[in-house]
Amino acid sequence: MKPEPSSFRDPAGRVFESSGRIFRAVSAAAAEEYRFVRKHFAFDPLIEAGAVVDAVEVDPALLGEHAPAGGIALEHPALPFISYPYEWPFALLRAAALQHLDLQLELLDHGITLSDASAYNLQFDGAQPVFIDWLSFRRYRQGEYWLAHRQFCEQFLNPLLLRAELGVPHNAWYRGEQEGIRGEHLARLLPLHRRFGSLRMQTHLYLPLRLQARSGGVEQAARRVRRAGGLPLAAFRGLLTQLRRWISGLRAAEGKTLWSEYESGASYDESEARAKHALVRDFARETKPALLLDLGCNTGEFSEAALAAGASFVVGLDADFGALERASARAQAAGLRFLPLYQDVANPTPGQGFQSSERRSLAERSRGRADALLALALLHHLVIGRNLPLARVLDWLLTLAPRGLIEFVPREDRRVQQLLALREDIFPDYHAGRFEALLRQRAAVSRIETISASGRRIYWYDTRRVGSPS
Repeated sequence: MKPEPSSFRDPAGRVFESSGRIFRAVSAAAAEEYRFVRKHFAFDPLIEAGAVVDAVEVDPALLGEHAPAGGIALEHPALPFISYPYEWPFALLRAAALQHLDLQLELLDHGITLSDASAYNLQFDGAQPVFIDWLSFRRYRQGEYWLAHRQFCEQFLNPLLLRAELGVPHNAWYRGEQEGIRGEHLARLLPLHRRFGSLRMQTHLYLPLRLQARSGGVEQAARRVRRAGGLPLAAFRGLLTQLRRWISGLRAAEGKTLWSEYESGASYDESEARAKHALVRDFARETKPALLLDLGCNTGEFSEAALAAGASFVVGLDADFGALERASARAQAAGLRFLPLYQDVANPTPGQGFQSSERRSLAERSRGRADALLALALLHHLVIGRNLPLARVLDWLLTLAPRGLIEFVPREDRRVQQLLALREDIFPDYHAGRFEALLRQRAAVSRIETISASGRRIYWYDTRRVGSPS
């Protein structure tokens, strides 16, 4: 029974994992609130729609030494992959924000609210946001001030505004701060006409900053609201509704990026593209991976092909924000179990937070969970574009999943020549013979497919069969 490292901050309960099963210990102090919430709101429609993760009461003895004295134990279904807000593309962060607001509005109709507004309380099943923190539900107190407003703005609204207003992606900044983007930082970047020309900007960014600057800040304002009889429920709902309307209309301020038009500008012809698709479908049909990682997923065309052929869930990783927006639109439009995430694979998400373990690294979340990998047209960008040794890149790829497809693009290919055009060629070991020798030392190679006139090859590997004839 292993504690989930991100759940230690909550005194009301702790999450544990055991043999792939997810449990939550609910303290005796929090059990009464949990029972009130279950009694006064029918969660079944939201659970069936995938908006809220299921929670079933189980025998606390299952938790062994972690069983809460006088409390209760819950079991939740395991999600395919855990991701973080700083990895979500703009479209998915917006979807999560809208999900939070929709849930809050529906709960208020039944005398229930949310104790906080953390983006980490949501995960994704494909492109569908799922609320996971059952201990955030509590009864609504008439006239209460929305103390989670600042947290919602920093973890949802401000990152979205950074991209919508300034064209700056939130991901690297959010990853550095962990708790979102502070209002005082965003305010310094916005042009003057945006500061005073928008009532919504004043309400959700500049007015809270002025309150915080005064002695007592938001807490003092909340006391004044309580003395005046509290914040009426209609005003609370109006605040949430205004935020929802604003966020639903936000769009990423960005034009075409290098890889957002990948499908129409790929460096091989239609017959070669068909061969690549066919190999991906063959691989997915034969291996039927429960969790497939697609590194350098671009707009998600090969992720979609793998899902159609038998993959259960695909996590796509890419560093091009335009391509990720198109991948997100693909996943949302078709309801795919495809989760596109921002990831610079030369600088992947590390372990972060308290003791560097509160948010787990990409490798930790993949190892033992991902059972297949696609690394198509990626290797040359890492070796030549980022000066990473070929052997070390290959070792890293093979730790992510035990089997997969890796594409090798030869130096004669137009894409490699573009990478070498403005730099010295210091890569004498970058050739197909060296790559193949390194791969065969580490894995069995069951199939090699040449898919372009320039000599691009895709290798089907399996590390579990290393040493066997191939």
